Amino acid sequence: MSHQEGLTSYIAAFVAELSKTGVKDVVISPGSRSTPMALVMAEHPDLRTHILVDERSASFFALGIAKATRKPVALLCTSGTAAANYYPAVIEASVSRVPLIVLTADRPHELRDVGAPQAIDQIHLYGKNVKWFVEMAPPEKTEDMIRYARTVCGRATATASSYPQGPVHLNFPFREPLIPKMDENLFELPERVGGYVDIQTGHLSLSDEMFKRIGKDLSSYKNGIIVCGQIDNSDFIEQVISLADSLKFPIIADPLSQLRSGEHKRSHIIDTYDAFLRNEDAKEALKPDVIIRFGAMPISKALTIFIKENRHARQFVIDSGAGWREPTMSASDMYYCDEAIFCEKINSVVDYVNESGYMNKWLSLNETAKQQLTAISETKELSEGKLFHMLAEMLPEGATLFVGNSMPIRDLDSFFLLNDRNIKVMANRGANGIDGIVSTALGVANVSQPCYLVLGDLTFYHDLNGLLASKLYNIDINILLINNNGGGIFSFLPQANEPKHFEMLFGTPLDLDFSHIVAMYNGKYDVIKDWEHFADTFAENRSAGGLKVMEVRTARDSNLTEHRNLWKSVSREITGMLTGDKL
Repeated sequence: MSHQEGLTSYIAAFVAELSKTGVKDVVISPGSRSTPMALVMAEHPDLRTHILVDERSASFFALGIAKATRKPVALLCTSGTAAANYYPAVIEASVSRVPLIVLTADRPHELRDVGAPQAIDQIHLYGKNVKWFVEMAPPEKTEDMIRYARTVCGRATATASSYPQGPVHLNFPFREPLIPKMDENLFELPERVGGYVDIQTGHLSLSDEMFKRIGKDLSSYKNGIIVCGQIDNSDFIEQVISLADSLKFPIIADPLSQLRSGEHKRSHIIDTYDAFLRNEDAKEALKPDVIIRFGAMPISKALTIFIKENRHARQFVIDSGAGWREPTMSASDMYYCDEAIFCEKINSVVDYVNESGYMNKWLSLNETAKQQLTAISETKELSEGKLFHMLAEMLPEGATLFVGNSMPIRDLDSFFLLNDRNIKVMANRGANGIDGIVSTALGVANVSQPCYLVLGDLTFYHDLNGLLASKLYNIDINILLINNNGGGIFSFLPQANEPKHFEMLFGTPLDLDFSHIVAMYNGKYDVIKDWEHFADTFAENRSAGGLKVMEVRTARDSNLTEHRNLWKSVSREITGMLTGDKL
Protein backbone atom coordinates (compact mmCIF):
# COMPACT_ATOMS: atom_id res chain seq x y z
CA MET A 1 0.00 0.00 0.00
CA SER A 2 1.35 3.44 -0.96
CA HIS A 3 1.92 6.29 1.47
CA GLN A 4 -0.58 8.36 -0.49
CA GLU A 5 -3.35 5.75 -0.09
CA GLY A 6 -2.79 5.47 3.65
CA LEU A 7 -2.69 9.26 4.08
CA THR A 8 -5.88 9.74 2.09
CA SER A 9 -7.97 7.02 3.73
CA TYR A 10 -6.96 8.02 7.25
CA ILE A 11 -7.70 11.74 6.78
CA ALA A 12 -10.89 11.13 4.78
CA ALA A 13 -12.21 8.89 7.57
CA PHE A 14 -11.45 11.59 10.14
CA VAL A 15 -13.09 14.35 8.09
CA ALA A 16 -16.14 12.22 7.30
CA GLU A 17 -16.55 11.47 11.00
CA LEU A 18 -16.16 15.16 11.81
CA SER A 19 -19.21 15.87 9.69
CA LYS A 20 -21.11 12.90 11.18
CA THR A 21 -20.58 14.32 14.68
CA GLY A 22 -22.41 17.50 13.68
CA VAL A 23 -19.53 19.85 12.86
CA LYS A 24 -20.61 22.21 10.08
CA ASP A 25 -17.91 24.87 9.96
CA VAL A 26 -14.15 24.58 9.51
CA VAL A 27 -11.77 27.54 9.47
CA ILE A 28 -8.50 26.93 7.62
CA SER A 29 -5.29 28.92 7.84
CA PRO A 30 -3.38 28.10 4.62
CA GLY A 31 -0.04 26.31 4.89
CA SER A 32 1.99 23.49 3.42
CA ARG A 33 2.10 20.79 6.11
CA SER A 34 -1.69 20.93 6.57
CA THR A 35 -2.26 20.38 2.83
CA PRO A 36 -3.78 16.87 3.02
CA MET A 37 -6.34 17.81 5.69
CA ALA A 38 -7.20 21.11 3.99
CA LEU A 39 -7.79 19.51 0.58
CA VAL A 40 -9.98 16.77 2.02
CA MET A 41 -12.00 19.24 4.12
CA ALA A 42 -12.57 21.46 1.09
CA GLU A 43 -13.85 18.42 -0.83
CA HIS A 44 -16.45 17.40 1.78
CA PRO A 45 -19.94 18.44 0.60
CA ASP A 46 -21.38 19.08 4.07
CA LEU A 47 -18.61 21.23 5.54
CA ARG A 48 -18.53 25.00 5.21
CA THR A 49 -14.89 26.01 4.78
CA HIS A 50 -13.65 29.50 5.64
CA ILE A 51 -10.10 30.45 4.58
CA LEU A 52 -8.30 33.20 6.53
CA VAL A 53 -4.57 33.71 6.10
CA ASP A 54 -3.86 35.36 9.47
CA GLU A 55 -3.90 32.60 12.07
CA ARG A 56 -4.83 34.82 15.00
CA SER A 57 -7.76 36.34 13.10
CA ALA A 58 -8.78 32.90 11.83
CA SER A 59 -8.88 31.42 15.31
CA PHE A 60 -11.02 34.23 16.71
CA PHE A 61 -13.30 34.01 13.67
CA ALA A 62 -13.83 30.33 14.50
CA LEU A 63 -14.43 31.31 18.11
CA GLY A 64 -17.14 33.73 17.01
CA ILE A 65 -18.96 31.09 14.97
CA ALA A 66 -18.79 28.66 17.89
CA LYS A 67 -20.02 31.32 20.36
CA ALA A 68 -23.00 32.13 18.17
CA THR A 69 -23.98 28.54 17.35
CA ARG A 70 -22.83 26.86 20.61
CA LYS A 71 -21.56 24.07 18.36
CA PRO A 72 -17.95 22.95 17.85
CA VAL A 73 -16.01 24.57 15.02
CA ALA A 74 -12.87 22.95 13.57
CA LEU A 75 -9.75 25.05 13.14
CA LEU A 76 -6.82 23.92 10.99
CA CYS A 77 -3.29 25.27 10.51
CA THR A 78 0.17 24.19 9.40
CA SER A 79 3.12 23.45 11.68
CA GLY A 80 5.33 25.88 13.54
CA THR A 81 4.38 29.34 14.81
CA ALA A 82 1.08 29.17 12.92
CA ALA A 83 -0.18 26.96 15.74
CA ALA A 84 1.22 29.38 18.34
CA ASN A 85 -0.83 32.20 16.83
CA TYR A 86 -3.99 30.27 17.76
CA TYR A 87 -3.06 30.49 21.45
CA PRO A 88 -5.00 33.65 22.46
CA ALA A 89 -8.23 32.31 20.98
CA VAL A 90 -7.66 28.91 22.61
CA ILE A 91 -7.28 30.65 25.97
CA GLU A 92 -10.46 32.66 25.42
CA ALA A 93 -12.34 29.53 24.36
CA SER A 94 -11.15 27.74 27.48
CA VAL A 95 -12.07 30.41 30.00
CA SER A 96 -15.35 31.41 28.33
CA ARG A 97 -16.32 27.79 27.62
CA VAL A 98 -16.57 27.81 23.83
CA PRO A 99 -16.22 24.52 21.86
CA LEU A 100 -13.30 24.48 19.41
CA ILE A 101 -11.56 21.54 17.74
CA VAL A 102 -8.01 22.74 17.05
CA LEU A 103 -6.22 20.65 14.41
CA THR A 104 -2.53 21.38 13.96
CA ALA A 105 -0.36 19.76 11.31
CA ASP A 106 3.14 18.83 12.44
CA ARG A 107 6.43 17.52 11.15
CA PRO A 108 6.77 13.74 11.49
CA HIS A 109 8.71 12.50 14.50
CA GLU A 110 12.02 12.08 12.67
CA LEU A 111 12.08 15.79 11.76
CA ARG A 112 11.54 17.08 15.29
CA ASP A 113 14.28 18.61 17.40
CA VAL A 114 16.85 18.21 14.60
CA GLY A 115 16.83 21.72 13.16
CA ALA A 116 14.22 21.09 10.46
CA PRO A 117 12.46 24.24 9.23
CA GLN A 118 9.03 25.21 10.53
CA ALA A 119 9.29 22.70 13.36
CA ILE A 120 8.57 23.59 16.96
CA ASP A 121 7.50 21.49 19.93
CA GLN A 122 3.73 21.24 19.48
CA ILE A 123 3.13 18.54 22.09
CA HIS A 124 0.77 19.98 24.71
CA LEU A 125 1.35 23.35 23.04
CA TYR A 126 -1.69 24.88 24.75
CA GLY A 127 -1.02 23.31 28.13
CA LYS A 128 -3.98 23.25 30.50
CA ASN A 129 -5.97 25.59 28.29
CA VAL A 130 -7.47 22.65 26.36
CA LYS A 131 -9.77 19.98 27.74
CA TRP A 132 -7.99 17.19 25.86
CA PHE A 133 -4.82 16.80 23.78
CA VAL A 134 -3.96 13.95 21.41
CA GLU A 135 -0.75 13.39 19.49
CA MET A 136 -2.33 11.56 16.56
CA ALA A 137 -0.76 8.38 15.20
CA PRO A 138 0.83 8.71 11.74
CA PRO A 139 -1.67 7.95 8.95
CA GLU A 140 -2.17 4.34 7.89
CA LYS A 141 -4.85 2.49 5.93
CA THR A 142 -5.53 -0.42 8.23
CA GLU A 143 -8.87 -1.37 9.72
CA ASP A 144 -7.79 -0.47 13.23
CA MET A 145 -6.22 2.85 12.24
CA ILE A 146 -9.33 3.94 10.35
CA ARG A 147 -11.38 3.07 13.42
CA TYR A 148 -8.85 4.96 15.54
CA ALA A 149 -9.16 8.13 13.44
CA ARG A 150 -12.96 8.02 13.59
CA THR A 151 -13.07 7.23 17.30
CA VAL A 152 -10.70 10.05 18.26
CA CYS A 153 -12.73 12.44 16.12
CA GLY A 154 -15.99 11.45 17.83
CA ARG A 155 -14.40 11.73 21.24
CA ALA A 156 -12.89 15.14 20.43
CA THR A 157 -16.25 16.57 19.34
CA ALA A 158 -17.99 15.14 22.40
CA THR A 159 -15.29 16.47 24.73
CA ALA A 160 -15.48 19.97 23.23
CA SER A 161 -19.29 19.90 23.46
CA SER A 162 -19.73 18.47 26.95
CA TYR A 163 -20.09 20.80 29.92
CA PRO A 164 -18.14 22.88 30.44
CA GLN A 165 -17.65 23.35 26.72
CA GLY A 166 -14.15 24.22 25.59
CA PRO A 167 -11.30 23.60 23.14
CA VAL A 168 -9.55 20.32 22.34
CA HIS A 169 -6.27 19.94 20.45
CA LEU A 170 -5.31 17.19 18.00
CA ASN A 171 -1.79 17.27 16.55
CA PHE A 172 -1.30 15.47 13.19
CA PRO A 173 2.21 14.43 12.06
CA PHE A 174 2.24 14.27 8.25
CA ARG A 175 5.06 12.93 6.06
CA GLU A 176 5.67 14.03 2.50
CA PRO A 177 4.38 13.72 -0.13
CA LEU A 178 1.41 15.67 1.22
CA ILE A 179 -1.02 15.45 -1.69
CA PRO A 180 -3.92 13.04 -1.01
CA LYS A 181 -5.48 10.86 -3.69
CA MET A 182 -8.80 12.57 -4.40
CA ASP A 183 -11.52 10.46 -6.02
CA GLU A 184 -15.30 10.16 -6.03
CA ASN A 185 -15.31 7.51 -3.29
CA LEU A 186 -13.25 9.64 -0.92
CA PHE A 187 -15.77 9.66 1.95
CA GLU A 188 -17.14 6.13 1.66
CA LEU A 189 -17.07 4.60 5.14
CA PRO A 190 -16.54 0.83 5.39
CA GLU A 191 -18.80 0.40 8.45
CA ARG A 192 -21.21 2.34 10.65
CA VAL A 193 -21.84 4.90 7.94
CA GLY A 194 -24.00 7.04 10.24
CA GLY A 195 -21.07 7.71 12.55
CA TYR A 196 -18.66 5.39 14.32
CA VAL A 197 -19.49 6.08 17.95
CA ASP A 198 -22.51 8.00 19.22
CA ILE A 199 -21.53 9.80 22.42
CA GLN A 200 -24.35 11.28 24.48
CA THR A 201 -23.89 13.77 27.30
CA GLY A 202 -26.44 15.00 29.82
CA HIS A 203 -27.02 17.93 32.16
CA LEU A 204 -25.79 17.96 35.73
CA SER A 205 -28.48 17.82 38.38
CA LEU A 206 -29.01 17.05 42.07
CA SER A 207 -31.20 14.58 43.93
CA ASP A 208 -34.79 15.47 44.79
CA GLU A 209 -33.90 15.33 48.48
CA MET A 210 -31.12 17.85 47.93
CA PHE A 211 -33.46 20.20 46.07
CA LYS A 212 -35.96 19.98 48.93
CA ARG A 213 -33.27 20.80 51.48
CA ILE A 214 -32.02 23.77 49.48
CA GLY A 215 -35.57 24.99 48.92
CA LYS A 216 -36.29 24.86 52.64
CA ASP A 217 -33.10 26.78 53.37
CA LEU A 218 -33.85 29.50 50.84
CA SER A 219 -37.42 29.89 52.07
CA SER A 220 -36.09 30.90 55.49
CA TYR A 221 -34.38 34.04 54.13
CA LYS A 222 -36.16 37.33 53.46
CA ASN A 223 -33.22 39.50 52.41
CA GLY A 224 -31.89 37.66 49.38
CA ILE A 225 -30.58 38.57 45.94
CA ILE A 226 -30.04 36.59 42.74
CA VAL A 227 -26.93 37.60 40.76
CA CYS A 228 -26.83 36.60 37.10
CA GLY A 229 -23.56 36.99 35.18
CA GLN A 230 -22.80 35.91 31.63
CA ILE A 231 -24.81 32.83 30.79
CA ASP A 232 -26.03 31.31 27.54
CA ASN A 233 -28.92 29.02 28.39
CA SER A 234 -32.19 29.67 26.57
CA ASP A 235 -34.21 27.87 29.24
CA PHE A 236 -32.68 29.82 32.10
CA ILE A 237 -34.39 33.20 31.68
CA GLU A 238 -37.98 32.18 32.40
CA GLN A 239 -36.93 29.78 35.15
CA VAL A 240 -34.85 32.30 37.09
CA ILE A 241 -37.56 34.95 36.79
CA SER A 242 -40.10 32.46 38.14
CA LEU A 243 -37.78 31.58 41.05
CA ALA A 244 -37.23 35.25 41.88
CA ASP A 245 -40.98 35.77 41.88
CA SER A 246 -41.47 32.90 44.32
CA LEU A 247 -38.66 33.94 46.68
CA LYS A 248 -39.34 37.68 46.31
CA PHE A 249 -35.64 38.25 45.57
CA PRO A 250 -34.40 40.92 43.11
CA ILE A 251 -32.36 39.77 40.10
CA ILE A 252 -29.09 41.64 39.64
CA ALA A 253 -28.76 41.28 35.87
CA ASP A 254 -25.39 41.65 34.14
CA PRO A 255 -25.91 42.75 30.49
CA LEU A 256 -24.43 39.42 29.30
CA SER A 257 -27.02 37.45 31.28
CA GLN A 258 -29.50 38.14 28.43
CA LEU A 259 -32.00 39.34 31.07
CA ARG A 260 -31.91 43.04 30.24
CA SER A 261 -33.55 42.63 26.83
CA GLY A 262 -36.64 40.72 25.77
CA GLU A 263 -40.35 40.36 26.38
CA HIS A 264 -40.01 38.38 29.62
CA LYS A 265 -41.28 39.67 32.95
CA ARG A 266 -38.98 42.45 34.14
CA SER A 267 -40.50 43.56 37.45
CA HIS A 268 -37.75 41.98 39.61
CA ILE A 269 -34.75 42.95 37.46
CA ILE A 270 -32.16 45.43 38.72
CA ASP A 271 -29.99 47.06 36.03
CA THR A 272 -28.36 50.19 37.55
CA TYR A 273 -26.62 48.49 40.47
CA ASP A 274 -23.16 49.49 39.23
CA ALA A 275 -24.05 53.13 39.92
CA PHE A 276 -25.78 52.89 43.30
CA LEU A 277 -23.57 50.18 44.81
CA ARG A 278 -20.77 52.77 44.81
CA ASN A 279 -22.69 54.50 47.61
CA GLU A 280 -21.88 53.36 51.17
CA ASP A 281 -25.36 54.22 52.49
CA ALA A 282 -26.95 52.07 49.80
CA LYS A 283 -24.64 49.14 50.52
CA GLU A 284 -25.47 49.34 54.22
CA ALA A 285 -29.22 49.43 53.53
CA LEU A 286 -29.04 46.52 51.08
CA LYS A 287 -26.99 44.02 53.09
CA PRO A 288 -28.30 40.56 52.09
CA ASP A 289 -28.70 37.43 54.16
CA VAL A 290 -28.31 35.17 51.15
CA ILE A 291 -26.87 35.53 47.63
CA ILE A 292 -27.60 33.08 44.80
CA ARG A 293 -25.22 33.44 41.88
CA PHE A 294 -25.48 32.03 38.34
CA GLY A 295 -23.06 32.31 35.41
CA ALA A 296 -19.67 33.97 35.13
CA MET A 297 -18.58 36.78 37.43
CA PRO A 298 -20.39 40.02 36.54
CA ILE A 299 -18.65 42.91 34.80
CA SER A 300 -19.32 45.42 37.57
CA LYS A 301 -16.46 45.95 40.03
CA ALA A 302 -18.88 47.67 42.43
CA LEU A 303 -21.04 44.55 42.49
CA THR A 304 -18.03 42.28 43.01
CA ILE A 305 -16.94 44.40 45.96
CA PHE A 306 -20.47 44.27 47.38
CA ILE A 307 -20.42 40.46 47.19
CA LYS A 308 -17.03 40.33 48.92
CA GLU A 309 -18.16 42.74 51.64
CA ASN A 310 -21.10 40.48 52.50
CA ARG A 311 -19.28 37.26 53.28
CA HIS A 312 -21.45 36.93 56.37
CA ALA A 313 -24.32 36.09 54.01
CA ARG A 314 -25.02 32.56 52.80
CA GLN A 315 -23.69 32.49 49.26
CA PHE A 316 -24.79 29.86 46.74
CA VAL A 317 -22.91 29.41 43.44
CA ILE A 318 -24.59 27.23 40.81
CA ASP A 319 -22.48 26.06 37.86
CA SER A 320 -23.59 23.71 35.08
CA GLY A 321 -19.95 23.24 34.06
CA ALA A 322 -18.66 21.99 37.42
CA GLY A 323 -15.98 24.65 37.42
CA TRP A 324 -14.93 27.19 40.05
CA ARG A 325 -16.20 30.61 39.02
CA GLU A 326 -15.69 32.11 42.44
CA PRO A 327 -12.86 34.67 42.68
CA THR A 328 -14.44 36.46 45.65
CA MET A 329 -13.73 33.51 47.99
CA SER A 330 -17.16 34.12 49.51
CA ALA A 331 -19.16 31.04 48.50
CA SER A 332 -20.63 28.91 51.27
CA ASP A 333 -22.45 26.45 48.99
CA MET A 334 -21.29 25.29 45.54
CA TYR A 335 -23.72 23.25 43.44
CA TYR A 336 -22.81 21.61 40.15
CA CYS A 337 -26.15 21.66 38.41
CA ASP A 338 -27.71 22.97 35.22
CA GLU A 339 -28.85 26.50 36.06
CA ALA A 340 -32.31 26.19 34.48
CA ILE A 341 -32.92 22.82 36.15
CA PHE A 342 -31.83 24.25 39.51
CA CYS A 343 -34.27 27.15 39.27
CA GLU A 344 -37.13 24.94 38.13
CA LYS A 345 -36.60 22.33 40.85
CA ILE A 346 -36.11 24.84 43.67
CA ASN A 347 -39.15 26.80 42.54
CA SER A 348 -41.25 23.65 42.86
CA VAL A 349 -40.28 23.07 46.50
CA VAL A 350 -39.86 26.52 48.09
CA ASP A 351 -42.36 27.55 50.71
CA TYR A 352 -44.60 30.53 50.13
CA VAL A 353 -42.71 33.75 50.83
CA ASN A 354 -44.54 36.88 51.95
CA GLU A 355 -43.72 40.22 50.39
CA SER A 356 -40.96 41.99 52.26
CA GLY A 357 -39.60 45.49 52.11
CA TYR A 358 -36.16 44.29 51.07
CA MET A 359 -36.87 43.85 47.37
CA ASN A 360 -38.75 47.15 47.33
CA LYS A 361 -35.58 48.85 48.58
CA TRP A 362 -33.64 47.49 45.61
CA LEU A 363 -36.39 48.51 43.20
CA SER A 364 -36.66 52.02 44.64
CA LEU A 365 -32.92 52.63 44.54
CA ASN A 366 -32.76 51.19 41.03
CA GLU A 367 -35.46 53.56 39.83
CA THR A 368 -33.78 56.57 41.46
CA ALA A 369 -30.43 55.69 39.89
CA LYS A 370 -32.08 55.18 36.51
CA GLN A 371 -33.63 58.64 36.63
CA GLN A 372 -30.20 60.16 37.18
CA LEU A 373 -28.40 58.02 34.59
CA THR A 374 -30.91 58.70 31.85
CA ALA A 375 -29.96 62.37 32.10
CA ILE A 376 -27.15 61.38 29.76
CA SER A 377 -29.70 61.44 26.95
CA GLU A 378 -29.61 65.25 27.15
CA THR A 379 -25.87 65.36 26.40
CA LYS A 380 -25.20 67.42 23.28
CA GLU A 381 -21.60 66.36 22.69
CA LEU A 382 -20.72 62.92 21.35
CA SER A 383 -20.56 60.68 24.40
CA GLU A 384 -19.60 57.06 24.98
CA GLY A 385 -22.25 56.56 27.64
CA LYS A 386 -25.02 58.15 25.58
CA LEU A 387 -24.15 55.89 22.65
CA PHE A 388 -25.02 52.79 24.69
CA HIS A 389 -28.10 54.44 26.16
CA MET A 390 -29.39 55.08 22.61
CA LEU A 391 -28.59 51.60 21.29
CA ALA A 392 -31.31 49.92 23.35
CA GLU A 393 -33.88 51.76 21.21
CA MET A 394 -31.99 52.02 17.93
CA LEU A 395 -30.93 48.43 17.37
CA PRO A 396 -33.24 46.46 15.08
CA GLU A 397 -35.30 43.62 16.47
CA GLY A 398 -33.34 40.36 16.62
CA ALA A 399 -29.94 42.09 16.50
CA THR A 400 -26.77 40.75 18.08
CA LEU A 401 -24.71 43.36 19.88
CA PHE A 402 -21.04 42.42 20.32
CA VAL A 403 -19.10 44.66 22.69
CA GLY A 404 -15.34 45.13 23.04
CA ASN A 405 -13.52 45.08 26.36
CA SER A 406 -12.09 47.91 28.48
CA MET A 407 -14.47 50.93 28.49
CA PRO A 408 -17.17 49.77 26.02
CA ILE A 409 -18.18 46.72 28.08
CA ARG A 410 -18.36 48.88 31.22
CA ASP A 411 -20.45 51.55 29.50
CA LEU A 412 -22.71 48.75 28.30
CA ASP A 413 -23.15 47.70 31.93
CA SER A 414 -23.92 51.25 33.05
CA PHE A 415 -26.10 52.59 30.25
CA PHE A 416 -27.63 49.70 28.29
CA LEU A 417 -30.71 49.44 30.46
CA LEU A 418 -33.79 47.22 30.66
CA ASN A 419 -35.77 47.04 27.42
CA ASP A 420 -38.34 44.86 25.67
CA ARG A 421 -36.33 44.38 22.49
CA ASN A 422 -35.10 40.98 21.29
CA ILE A 423 -31.37 41.80 21.46
CA LYS A 424 -28.61 39.31 22.21
CA VAL A 425 -25.52 40.77 23.87
CA MET A 426 -22.13 39.09 23.46
CA ALA A 427 -18.50 39.74 24.39
CA ASN A 428 -15.19 37.96 24.92
CA ARG A 429 -15.22 38.04 28.72
CA GLY A 430 -13.19 34.89 29.35
CA ALA A 431 -9.71 36.39 29.45
CA ASN A 432 -11.07 39.94 28.89
CA GLY A 433 -8.47 40.68 26.22
CA ILE A 434 -8.69 43.19 23.38
CA ASP A 435 -7.15 40.80 20.84
CA GLY A 436 -9.33 39.23 18.18
CA ILE A 437 -12.52 41.21 18.91
CA VAL A 438 -13.11 42.21 15.27
CA SER A 439 -12.61 38.62 14.07
CA THR A 440 -14.84 37.17 16.80
CA ALA A 441 -17.64 39.58 15.93
CA LEU A 442 -17.30 38.74 12.24
CA GLY A 443 -17.54 35.04 13.11
CA VAL A 444 -20.76 35.82 14.95
CA ALA A 445 -22.03 37.97 12.06
CA ASN A 446 -21.32 35.11 9.66
CA VAL A 447 -24.10 33.07 11.29
CA SER A 448 -26.22 35.70 13.08
CA GLN A 449 -27.70 38.78 11.44
CA PRO A 450 -27.99 41.70 11.93
CA CYS A 451 -24.79 42.16 13.94
CA TYR A 452 -23.40 45.30 15.54
CA LEU A 453 -19.92 45.64 17.05
CA VAL A 454 -18.99 48.43 19.47
CA LEU A 455 -15.32 48.77 20.35
CA GLY A 456 -12.57 51.28 21.09
CA ASP A 457 -9.78 52.46 18.80
CA LEU A 458 -7.03 50.39 20.46
CA THR A 459 -9.13 47.23 20.19
CA PHE A 460 -9.96 48.01 16.56
CA TYR A 461 -6.28 48.57 15.74
CA HIS A 462 -5.33 45.32 17.45
CA ASP A 463 -7.31 43.22 14.95
CA LEU A 464 -7.43 45.18 11.70
CA ASN A 465 -6.48 41.99 9.83
CA GLY A 466 -9.80 40.56 10.94
CA LEU A 467 -11.64 42.89 8.54
CA LEU A 468 -10.54 40.66 5.65
CA ALA A 469 -13.25 38.15 6.53
CA SER A 470 -15.95 40.68 5.70
CA LYS A 471 -14.40 41.35 2.30
CA LEU A 472 -13.79 37.68 1.44
CA TYR A 473 -17.17 36.38 2.50
CA ASN A 474 -19.30 39.50 2.06
CA ILE A 475 -20.28 39.50 5.72
CA ASP A 476 -22.57 42.32 6.78
CA ILE A 477 -21.41 44.04 9.96
CA ASN A 478 -21.97 47.45 11.51
CA ILE A 479 -18.99 48.64 13.56
CA LEU A 480 -19.35 51.54 15.97
CA LEU A 481 -15.78 52.69 16.54
CA ILE A 482 -15.40 54.80 19.69
CA ASN A 483 -12.21 56.73 19.03
CA ASN A 484 -10.89 58.53 22.10
CA ASN A 485 -7.34 58.22 20.73
CA GLY A 486 -5.97 55.82 23.29
CA GLY A 487 -6.74 53.71 26.32
CA GLY A 488 -9.72 55.46 27.87
CA ILE A 489 -10.14 53.01 30.72
CA PHE A 490 -6.80 53.99 32.26
CA SER A 491 -8.21 57.44 33.03
CA PHE A 492 -10.44 55.70 35.58
CA LEU A 493 -7.58 53.76 37.21
CA PRO A 494 -4.96 54.80 39.81
CA GLN A 495 -2.37 55.12 37.03
CA ALA A 496 -4.04 58.40 36.05
CA ASN A 497 -2.67 59.93 39.26
CA GLU A 498 0.87 59.57 37.86
CA PRO A 499 0.75 62.19 35.08
CA LYS A 500 4.47 62.30 34.24
CA HIS A 501 4.47 59.10 32.17
CA PHE A 502 0.72 58.50 31.87
CA GLU A 503 0.26 59.31 28.18
CA MET A 504 3.35 57.39 27.08
CA LEU A 505 2.63 54.24 29.10
CA PHE A 506 -1.17 54.13 29.38
CA GLY A 507 -2.88 56.78 27.28
CA THR A 508 -1.00 55.50 24.18
CA PRO A 509 -2.59 57.77 21.55
CA LEU A 510 -2.46 56.25 18.06
CA ASP A 511 -3.34 59.31 15.93
CA LEU A 512 -4.49 57.05 13.10
CA ASP A 513 -6.92 57.73 10.27
CA PHE A 514 -8.75 54.41 10.06
CA SER A 515 -10.68 55.38 6.92
CA HIS A 516 -7.77 54.21 4.73
CA ILE A 517 -7.86 50.75 6.30
CA VAL A 518 -11.61 50.39 5.87
CA ALA A 519 -11.34 51.48 2.23
CA MET A 520 -8.73 48.78 1.64
CA TYR A 521 -11.32 46.20 2.68
CA ASN A 522 -14.05 47.78 0.49
CA GLY A 523 -15.91 49.12 3.51
CA LYS A 524 -18.04 52.20 4.04
CA TYR A 525 -16.60 54.69 6.55
CA ASP A 526 -18.35 57.59 8.23
CA VAL A 527 -16.99 60.02 10.81
CA ILE A 528 -19.98 61.00 12.94
CA LYS A 529 -20.38 64.76 13.31
CA ASP A 530 -23.22 64.94 15.83
CA TRP A 531 -26.14 62.89 17.17
CA GLU A 532 -28.43 63.78 14.26
CA HIS A 533 -25.76 62.62 11.83
CA PHE A 534 -25.33 59.45 13.88
CA ALA A 535 -29.06 58.64 13.73
CA ASP A 536 -29.19 59.26 9.98
CA THR A 537 -26.06 57.19 9.26
CA PHE A 538 -27.19 54.38 11.54
CA ALA A 539 -30.53 54.18 9.71
CA GLU A 540 -28.85 54.40 6.29
CA ASN A 541 -26.43 51.57 7.12
CA ARG A 542 -29.23 49.21 8.12
CA SER A 543 -30.08 48.74 4.46
CA ALA A 544 -26.48 48.64 3.22
CA GLY A 545 -24.48 45.43 2.96
CA GLY A 546 -20.89 44.57 3.75
CA LEU A 547 -18.53 46.35 6.12
CA LYS A 548 -19.76 49.63 7.61
CA VAL A 549 -17.76 51.60 10.16
CA MET A 550 -19.14 54.60 12.05
CA GLU A 551 -16.41 56.45 13.95
CA VAL A 552 -17.60 58.32 17.04
CA ARG A 553 -14.83 60.61 18.27
CA THR A 554 -14.82 61.39 21.98
CA ALA A 555 -12.42 62.95 24.49
CA ARG A 556 -11.01 60.87 27.33
CA ASP A 557 -11.05 63.76 29.83
CA SER A 558 -14.66 64.66 29.05
CA ASN A 559 -15.68 61.02 29.30
CA LEU A 560 -14.11 60.73 32.75
CA THR A 561 -15.81 63.90 33.96
CA GLU A 562 -19.18 62.83 32.60
CA HIS A 563 -19.03 59.45 34.35
CA ARG A 564 -17.93 60.91 37.66
CA ASN A 565 -20.63 63.58 37.59
CA LEU A 566 -23.29 60.97 36.93
CA TRP A 567 -22.04 58.74 39.76
CA LYS A 568 -22.02 61.73 42.11
CA SER A 569 -25.54 62.62 41.05
CA VAL A 570 -26.74 59.07 41.72
CA SER A 571 -24.96 58.95 45.06
CA ARG A 572 -26.39 62.30 46.15
CA GLU A 573 -29.95 61.22 45.37
CA ILE A 574 -29.50 57.82 47.00
CA THR A 575 -28.09 59.33 50.20
CA GLY A 576 -30.95 61.82 50.25
CA MET A 577 -33.49 59.03 49.96
CA LEU A 578 -31.90 56.94 52.70
CA THR A 579 -31.20 59.72 55.18
CA GLY A 580 -34.68 61.11 54.57
CA ASP A 581 -36.06 57.65 55.32
CA LYS A 582 -37.99 57.60 52.04
CA LEU A 583 -37.58 53.86 51.83
